[in-house]
Amino acid sequence: MTMTPQRTSAEIRRDKLSARAARMAEAASGGWKVVLFKIMALGLIDAMALYSCLVLFRAGNWVVGSIIAVGTIVVNIIYLRKGGLPAKYLTPGLIFLLIFQIFVVLYSGYIAFTNYGTGHNSTKEDAISGIMLQNQERVPDSDAYPVSVLQGPGELLFLVTDPDGDALIGGTDRPLENVDDATFEGGKAVGAPGYTTLDFAGLIANSEEITQISVPVSDDVNDGMLSTADGATAYLYTSRYVYDEVADTMTDTESGVVFSNIGTGAFTAPDGTEILPGWQITVGFDNFIRAFTEPSIREPLISVTIWTFVFAILSVATTFILGLFLAIVFNDPRMKSKKFYRVIMILPYAFPGFLSALVWAGMLNQEFGFVNTVLFGGAEIPWLTNEWLAKFSIIFVNLWLGFPYMFLVTTGALQSIPDELTEAAHMDGARTFQAFRLIKLPLLLVSVAPLLISSFAFNFNNFNLIYMLTGGGPRDITAGVNVGATDILISMVYKVAFIGANRDYGLASAFSIIIFILVATISIIAFRRTKALEELN
Repeated sequence: MTMTPQRTSAEIRRDKLSARAARMAEAASGGWKVVLFKIMALGLIDAMALYSCLVLFRAGNWVVGSIIAVGTIVVNIIYLRKGGLPAKYLTPGLIFLLIFQIFVVLYSGYIAFTNYGTGHNSTKEDAISGIMLQNQERVPDSDAYPVSVLQGPGELLFLVTDPDGDALIGGTDRPLENVDDATFEGGKAVGAPGYTTLDFAGLIANSEEITQISVPVSDDVNDGMLSTADGATAYLYTSRYVYDEVADTMTDTESGVVFSNIGTGAFTAPDGTEILPGWQITVGFDNFIRAFTEPSIREPLISVTIWTFVFAILSVATTFILGLFLAIVFNDPRMKSKKFYRVIMILPYAFPGFLSALVWAGMLNQEFGFVNTVLFGGAEIPWLTNEWLAKFSIIFVNLWLGFPYMFLVTTGALQSIPDELTEAAHMDGARTFQAFRLIKLPLLLVSVAPLLISSFAFNFNNFNLIYMLTGGGPRDITAGVNVGATDILISMVYKVAFIGANRDYGLASAFSIIIFILVATISIIAFRRTKALEELN
């Protein structure tokens, strides 16, 4: 007689869980309501993806358009086929990861190798059109062209009647072309099929936009453009620059200077003078070379890097020491009302950091701040405008904001260490401080070391505190980039990219890559040291 092997309780429980998971998966994938919702959601996603692909393909961006098309097909396959439940749950997270993390990092890396910035933020064709538009002058004794303003799909167009009586239509990016079936009144073209002619009220409502329209006469930008001031009559304008497409040069008709395309993303004269706007090009490692070789950029970069390390290290050290000290004090069983005091201790951590920084900026104001007027009897101490006092103020405010976090972390870590270890040390003759330094502190560091590393990385990029408290000031007027005495690397990147008249996105992206390499290297080394410390303990 064959005996059936006895199943253990663990096997029975595992089988029940598997059966339950299978029923949940079947319920999640079945039912007409779920199927209807799936079809509607996929239909909406497919419609948006199709529109995006059409726009990208029309703009000539085949790479991104193809990626979106392939990704959409993959998403449809995942959600329309049976099974593959893990993939259905992981797909949304992976998509958001690709869009908001990986794509941003890769795009920043790409920008670091270009000259993208003020005056170099478009294509060469756009730059040529911009130069011609910005330097237009009305042609003396230009013919007056009767004009009617038409409303097209998303844009305003000019319906022009030329001296020969023919009707022409054109827009900002659309050179004039003949219209065979235009409507005329009194020898003036006033309408065209498929367009709405603006009446007097429409001309008044759109007057600002109408006066900014310049319609190319032909595909050759040197032939000039038509512009109108009243929406009724247009005149011919030509640029002081003449573009030679064959030689790829711009000639200034007033001075005779020839500006050539020498591969720097702008038309350049023999003396180095450039005509802006230019266009975006790939420059290789030029931004990194500039960062480390140009004295006006290298010296501020070095000083900001040193201060960033000092700020991050002091921030972690001061908040950890104060938080640990308070945790030790409040962990003493002789301490009364510990719950009440702990609530007070974490109050700074409960308020948003940027609001606290703004409050401290007001309290440290040199003229009317609470610190000067109340605590120092009206003294005008430049807490935020003196280089060294501003750095001290940042460290102090960050200590106020950061010690509650360290207090909470070290409190939990201390309470997890058995008291028997300390008692055994005391029985062996160790004093209280020796027991803490040789036993509790190493065990504590094993628990909190990863948090200290993450805190260092956070303070290394603590943009909010710097920007809200001092704005990175006081400004260093000798630097070739917009930087101040209290700027850290991330705030300097922000200023280079977004503040001031000359914004250099390429250089800012290069700085971002340098920051990433620094933080990654330090984190890897620190985590390896943490592992060694853990093995030692």
